[in-house]
Amino acid sequence: MSEIEVLKKEIRAFADARNWEQFHTPKNLSMAVAGEAGELVAEFQWLTAEQSKLDALSPAKLSDIELEIADVAIYLIRLADVLNVDLDSVVRKKLAINESRF
Repeated sequence: MSEIEVLKKEIRAFADARNWEQFHTPKNLSMAVAGEAGELVAEFQWLTAEQSKLDALSPAKLSDIELEIADVAIYLIRLADVLNVDLDSVVRKKLAINESRF
């Protein structure tokens, strides 16, 4: 079982324990992904390109960024679960498509 599958099960269990299935429609989850991506963008909003690089970020700023990345990933993995999308497979498929395009 891939690490993504393990995470998918953990995230599903977290949602199930809170009776969130009713809210976890593809529409709502995709909107949550977008919202969390916006919060990630906000972490970089006023930084220059140089200030946004790993070696220029303070530990506190990097921690905030990591948590926003996690939020995006959690909602994206949950969306894939609800739609029965095999993330490993579709990422590899998309990489192959990109390889032929670029």
